[in-house]
Amino acid sequence: MPELPEVEVTRRSFSDAIAGAAVQGAVLGKPLRWPLGCTPGQLAGRRVLGVRRRGKYLLLDLDEGLLLLHLGMSGSLRFARGLPPPGPHDHFDLLTDRGVLRLHDPRRFGAVVWAPHEQDERARKLLSGLGVEPLDEAAFGFDAFLAGLRASRTPIKQLLLGGRLVVGVGNIYASEVLHLAGIHPATPAQRIGPIRARRLHAAIRQVLARAVERGGSTLRDFSNAEGAAGHFQLEASVYGREGQPCHGCGTPIRLLRQGQRSSYFCPRCQRA
Repeated sequence: MPELPEVEVTRRSFSDAIAGAAVQGAVLGKPLRWPLGCTPGQLAGRRVLGVRRRGKYLLLDLDEGLLLLHLGMSGSLRFARGLPPPGPHDHFDLLTDRGVLRLHDPRRFGAVVWAPHEQDERARKLLSGLGVEPLDEAAFGFDAFLAGLRASRTPIKQLLLGGRLVVGVGNIYASEVLHLAGIHPATPAQRIGPIRARRLHAAIRQVLARAVERGGSTLRDFSNAEGAAGHFQLEASVYGREGQPCHGCGTPIRLLRQGQRSSYFCPRCQRA
């Protein structure tokens, strides 16, 4: 599933190219998770002002309204001139004078939703429950983060995945973050004291920033809007390395199932 680094990488790969583009229309394929919220013809004549990200949503600001895009579990965006005709898994084309922005999604868990503004009920329903942005230094303050840990008995791995304390720490990145911070994934959040919380806070920023730098993770079919794959998975410390030696101490990496998700950890470096 594309997580925050993959969505941010996607945004960066086409945001400059599409900014200022005039929308000529849209083409819809098979229905996605939610309806578009307007007719394709209503998008014609609009101009793209820019592209933002909030959590795992991309927000295309138009001169009238905005489009909220979600990549679902297996989706990807392409933006280019001269794309071939839409295939069976291409479910949304935004036609512009600079090229076509296409959502490709074999499993159809993605979405494209138009809203007149960000405070509209449709946009608020998708965005209002999201936690703070970890790559925003001003927003991701340590004191609020520590308070959130102290208020929760949830195992720390699952708290991070929940996205209400901080957004974007998906399954791969949660395992990597906790290994870097030296915290066992099953540790109740409220048992993490200030010193370890400080390490965890820093590890979240460090791992996600590195993942963006490396183009995200491509485990199956993720690619950015230019068709390039990510490479962060090639340098993962624990994720997908069950039975292999820990880079820090040599102890074999273990696998733990938490809420039907795979948690990888070093039993020596990561203590409860």
